[in-house]
Amino acid sequence: MAHWVYLSIAGENRLARYEMDPSDGSLRHDGDVDVTGSPGPLATDAAQGVLYAGLRSSREIASYAIDTVTADLTPLGAVALDADPCYIALDNTDGYLLASYYGAGKVTVHAVDADGVLAEGPVEDIPTAERAHCIQTDATNRLAFVPHTAGPNLIFQFAFDETTGKLTPNSVATVVPPAGEGPRHFSFHPTLDMLYFSNEQGCSITAYRLDRAAGTLARDHSLSTLRQDFSGDNSCAQIHMTPDGRHVYVTNRGHDSVACFSIDPVSGALASVGHCITEETPRAFGIDPSGSFLYACGQGTGHVAAYRIDSDTGALTPIARYDVGKNPMWVQFLTL
Repeated sequence: MAHWVYLSIAGENRLARYEMDPSDGSLRHDGDVDVTGSPGPLATDAAQGVLYAGLRSSREIASYAIDTVTADLTPLGAVALDADPCYIALDNTDGYLLASYYGAGKVTVHAVDADGVLAEGPVEDIPTAERAHCIQTDATNRLAFVPHTAGPNLIFQFAFDETTGKLTPNSVATVVPPAGEGPRHFSFHPTLDMLYFSNEQGCSITAYRLDRAAGTLARDHSLSTLRQDFSGDNSCAQIHMTPDGRHVYVTNRGHDSVACFSIDPVSGALASVGHCITEETPRAFGIDPSGSFLYACGQGTGHVAAYRIDSDTGALTPIARYDVGKNPMWVQFLTL
């Protein structure tokens, strides 16, 4: 079994492929794939046979067949968009690709055919509010949530129909966080009915309880992502959880750190376990499928910092630093 990492190198219009050594987390650059626009969000189907890339400057979502031996990409096609996608995700059947649009303030759903190619016209094209930053379906594939950072400062709640790709606003259509919080991205807990949001302007992480029957979220508690002695400008970016649901991480841009938290396996309560100073402007990062390694992209440095995750404490230990190119914007893992 081979382990690979794809990085969106937005400033150079390419996807960079790295082979990952699962024993020590080291990366070896193995090639590049040129793309037609500035790559941002990436996603793969469950079988890891197709990779999807949101190309922001050219306003497209492109599909690529993944070679099961080399992890090389072969273009399958691309659909034209009328706005820049900032997040893409497949539903749990891989039959639909959902996307959010920060500038356009909307979400779309495209059908996916048996070859992994997106249908030209979206099944859904729904205005929400400006700064729509993420969209994902839950484990049942019946619910979808869309956070919007400060300005709207909202989380939209939808019912999702996996047979048609349709999104229907919940009877309670939105959640309104405290003023200035600005929910950006979120992670589902693998066993608890809990979601955890990174708050861009609030510089915090918030736990929400999920009522799956009603399809609604209820705010539970929140913790700062910053040290008490930090007083500079900061905003939070991505959030990712280890596959076992024991630890969750949020990147700080300004403090330039990864904030580390443990999650109580019964209550879902968060506890801070410290901060790891990392690359300048760590917008994107990822955790490998084993939950052993974390890779943080420095948007300001063009480097990726690799860390080993302590499975007991969640603490991060630096491993290596890689010069990957201008403006790394996404981390996508493949296990083939």
